[in-house]
Amino acid sequence: MKSWLGTSTRRLLVSAVLAFGIGVACNFAAIPLPAPTALIGAVLVLALTVGYLGTDYLLSTRRSR
Repeated sequence: MKSWLGTSTRRLLVSAVLAFGIGVACNFAAIPLPAPTALIGAVLVLALTVGYLGTDYLLSTRRSR
């Protein structure tokens, strides 16, 4: 049976639920969110995310050849 959710959609949904769950757990435990508050920290997180996605894309296109 084929799922109506694509792989990318599933990954996005799982990551959003995980992020929400971490935020809720941090709120209940009364600890600060594990997120940078400074602009340089946010840029670092963005760079890591883009690097991860770019590497995943490059490796998946090489495997399909």
